[in-house]
Amino acid sequence: MTELSVFEPATLPLQPAAYAAMLGPTVVIAPHPDDESLGCGGLLALLARARVPVWCALMSDGTMSHPHSTKFPAPARQALRETELRLALCELGLRADCLLPLNLPDGRVPGPETPAGQTAVARLVEFFQEKQPATVLCPWRRDPHPDHRATSQLVQAALQQLPHPPRLLEYLVWAWERAAPADLPRPGEVSGWQLDISSVLAEKQRAIAAHASQLPGSCINDDPTGFTLAPTMLAHFASPTEVFLETTVANAASLIQSSSDLLSA
Repeated sequence: MTELSVFEPATLPLQPAAYAAMLGPTVVIAPHPDDESLGCGGLLALLARARVPVWCALMSDGTMSHPHSTKFPAPARQALRETELRLALCELGLRADCLLPLNLPDGRVPGPETPAGQTAVARLVEFFQEKQPATVLCPWRRDPHPDHRATSQLVQAALQQLPHPPRLLEYLVWAWERAAPADLPRPGEVSGWQLDISSVLAEKQRAIAAHASQLPGSCINDDPTGFTLAPTMLAHFASPTEVFLETTVANAASLIQSSSDLLSA
């Protein structure tokens, strides 16, 4: 793996598709329905092809994409988005029942220092203890969306409570489109690599398409302020590679200490 001095994803070493199976049983953490497909859908499809067990924890209820819809009130939006997620997981070759929804409020995923966040951390710890993953996939810690950052903090806090934590890989979603320089990896902070997903790119695109309410032409069409993914954003996820980052050994201790400070605050 290459330790980053300047964040230039195209220069990262390219791992072959077969590398995915070496990650072992995997849990993917999605702040919202669609993040799993956008950020690491190719990796998930490769794991499924290799018959490696995969589970998904969904952090938020996904209701804030179209907050003013009357055609789809909040409970209907939540049900629709969870159904889309299950369909997307099936497109990637995963079981629809591999999902753990935590139902935290979309747009207000709590940090681990709050009572609601501590409850979420406890549920993640229980989930990790039950599934015993070798690898956890989580959004990049400074992905420029508050729910993604809070999700990263919750996952870090949960992993800190495990006697033998799994390998943590971080994936990018909004950093491709919105990252300020301070959001990107700092020199020596993480190592990174690319994964060749060309053999499963079609599966990834079908999984993204399963999240139809988040795409142009959404069936939730009565909220002028509603969110859909722009074509320029979607273009980032049509690449035949995905990028993954992981903490360097030198920075692991400080990251653990940060999670500890949040829990004790």
